[in-house]
Amino acid sequence: MMTNTDSQPNTDQPLGTFDVIVVGAGFAGATVARELAERGGRKVVVLERRDQVGGNAYDRLADNGVLIHEFGPHIFHTADERVFNYLSRFTSWNGYSHEVLADVFGTYLPVPFNKVSLRVAFGAERGEELIAKLIDRFGDGAKVPISELRREADADLNEIADYVWNNVFLHYTTKQWGKSAEQIDPSVTARVPVFISEDCRYFTDPYQGLPTDGYTAAFERLLDHPGITVRTGVDAKSVLDLSQDGAVLIDGEPFGGTIIYTGPLDELFGYRFGRLPYRSLDFVFETYDVDQWQPRGTINYTVSEDYTRITEFKHLTRQVVPGTTTIVREFSKEYDPEDGDDPYYPEVNDQAQAMHAGYLELAASLPAFHAVGRLAEYRYYNMDATVAKALDLADRLLEESK
Repeated sequence: MMTNTDSQPNTDQPLGTFDVIVVGAGFAGATVARELAERGGRKVVVLERRDQVGGNAYDRLADNGVLIHEFGPHIFHTADERVFNYLSRFTSWNGYSHEVLADVFGTYLPVPFNKVSLRVAFGAERGEELIAKLIDRFGDGAKVPISELRREADADLNEIADYVWNNVFLHYTTKQWGKSAEQIDPSVTARVPVFISEDCRYFTDPYQGLPTDGYTAAFERLLDHPGITVRTGVDAKSVLDLSQDGAVLIDGEPFGGTIIYTGPLDELFGYRFGRLPYRSLDFVFETYDVDQWQPRGTINYTVSEDYTRITEFKHLTRQVVPGTTTIVREFSKEYDPEDGDDPYYPEVNDQAQAMHAGYLELAASLPAFHAVGRLAEYRYYNMDATVAKALDLADRLLEESK
């Protein structure tokens, strides 16, 4: 870790003497911290509740030498050139392109569902007939939501939609969200596509891969700046006093600097309006004395098993570690912070959005307080979108200070 990193909350420089306090050392917090320190010359302290930086992208070497993602697989992908070039300052990339298979009663189908999937599911001859129908109706290369296919009058197009719905989407999504299909917000189902393509990559963005030596190493370089102090193992609630409406106290005194907050707003404000609902995840890691456990990085179990997917990390990291491999089984569950769960996926519904809007209003009443990132904004962002939001915030703060 960097030499300017503290592990205790009250060592060295008092928090109140920093220009900026950043809560959270994930993508949002680390990016804003770097920008304000490097471009703005600010003295920044980053407070991280966990004992390591990187947020949910944190990775580490398992005992067998395989680099694993502690909080589930993270595959970077983006079409945002600024974000890619920015992160490329702190890492090189291994060029991995993610491919996912669905296990449908023991048969592997590429997902998102595409031309290859159609031939496997329906047989070569029938598959080609259905592909021709799709091309004729939507054009080769199109991405068609199954919700749109289900509205078509053509029986063959309905057949494709029904197959994908029943064998790829329905059971998997019920496991993932703990709800029936009818209870799931339509915005979720509307995104399930059929790709009229031979491309079996899960993401088609021009920039994708994993940091060559891991996310944690990239974060350490991102935060390695003379103007940044990182303090891990520090819960922001223990140092931020919000008991006086419209003010933030640090060590009993009003804080005159900037606060960048990337954690859950409901927790910060003592669940004043209630607890925001999330889905959480359990990860079960297993190591086997084989070179390879499965044919692709991730297998989704769409019609069977209690877990949603299995990821084998060596595919993702492109490590060569003979005779051993590590996988993780992923179980979706209801979020219970009292049980030590981490919040992963915000539940999309009007009541939750209204509740979050109340917390945003409280945050807006605080001086120089900025909420950014997936937890603070109660939105599921991919990594690139999180970095983009953080860069935009830093741009705005630096422009305002001119």
